Amino acid sequence: MTTPLLRVEDLVVEFGPKSAPIRVLEKVNFEMMSGSSIGIVGESGSGKSMTSLAIMRLIPEPAGRVSGRIEFDGRNLLDLPKKEMPRIRGRDIAMIFQEPMSSLNPVMSIGDQIAEGIMLHESMPREKRREKAAELLRLVGMPDPMGRLDSFPHQFSGGMRQRVMIAMAIACNPRLLIADEPTTALDVTIQAQVLQLMKQVRKRLNSSILIISHDLGVIADIAEHVIVMYAGRVIETGDSRSIFRNPTHPYTRGLLDSVPRLKDDRKRLHQIPGSVPLAGMIRQGCPFYARCGLRMDKCQQQMPPMQSVNSTHNAACWVTAPPLDTPRLVVAGEMR
Repeated sequence: MTTPLLRVEDLVVEFGPKSAPIRVLEKVNFEMMSGSSIGIVGESGSGKSMTSLAIMRLIPEPAGRVSGRIEFDGRNLLDLPKKEMPRIRGRDIAMIFQEPMSSLNPVMSIGDQIAEGIMLHESMPREKRREKAAELLRLVGMPDPMGRLDSFPHQFSGGMRQRVMIAMAIACNPRLLIADEPTTALDVTIQAQVLQLMKQVRKRLNSSILIISHDLGVIADIAEHVIVMYAGRVIETGDSRSIFRNPTHPYTRGLLDSVPRLKDDRKRLHQIPGSVPLAGMIRQGCPFYARCGLRMDKCQQQMPPMQSVNSTHNAACWVTAPPLDTPRLVVAGEMR
C-alpha cells in the first residue's frame, strides 16, 4: 500500500484562553498522494487558509494551539522542534501566498528575494544563485528574466508578481506546493495563464499541489480531488468529477448554483442566504443549519458524520441535495 505524501488527521486549531477556547478548525481530515492535486473550496471564514497555515506551522504560538497530526512523508510535523521547520519550508513544502504585493519585500530586488530561498537550502556561489534565479523567472514565463533580477516588486504588474511568487516557491523543487488563492485580484486572462503555469510546474517537477480558492472554476481546472469546507469543518470530499456532477451537501450545491452560466433564464444569480458563522459560534449540530433549505430538527441537534456517497465521494449531511439535472461548469471542454 502506497503511503500518502501528506496526511492530516483530526486537525484542530484553537485561539484564546484554554478555559474558553475559540475553535477555528474542527477535526479536519484528508490525505494526498505524491504527484496529486487537491483543491480546498469554501467561502471566506471557512478555514481554508487556516488549514494551510497549520500545515506550514505558521500559526502564531502561544495565541494559537494546534493539535492532531500533520504527517508529511511519514513524519508528524507537529512533533518536530521549531528549528527544524525552516529546513522543510521551501525545500520540501512551499507556499504561494494570497497577495504577492504584501508577501514580497518592497525594498529588496526580485533576484535577491529568489536567491535568498536558494541560499537557505543549497550551498551555491552567489553568481550561480543569480543564474538559477534567472532560470526560474524564465521557467515561469517572465520576459527578459536576467534583466528583471534587479527590479523591485512595485515595477511589476499583479500577474508578474504572482509569477515571481511561483518562481520563489519552486526554487528548491518542493514535493508539496500549497497555493492560497493564487489568482485573487487577477483578471481572467492572467488567471488562466497562472493556472496553466502551475499545471506545467506540477508536471515538470512532479510536485503535489494543494490549491485553496473560493472560485469553483479555478478548483475544477486544476484539482483532481475536492475538499469542501464550512465553518472550520470538512463537509464534503470527492474526486472533482463526482463533486461537480453530483454535489451531495446542500452547501456544495449552493456554491455550484451560484456560478454564473451563459444560458440561464434566471433574472437573478442564486445566492446562499446569510453568512458563514463566526468561529466558535456553533456548539452542536450542523454548522450550515441556519442557511440550509433542507434542514430538519435533527440537523440542529447532531453534527452528521461523514457518509459514503460512492467509493471516492463522502459528505456530512443528514438530508442530501437532489442530483443535478445538468453539469454546472465547463472546464477544458468537458462538462462538470
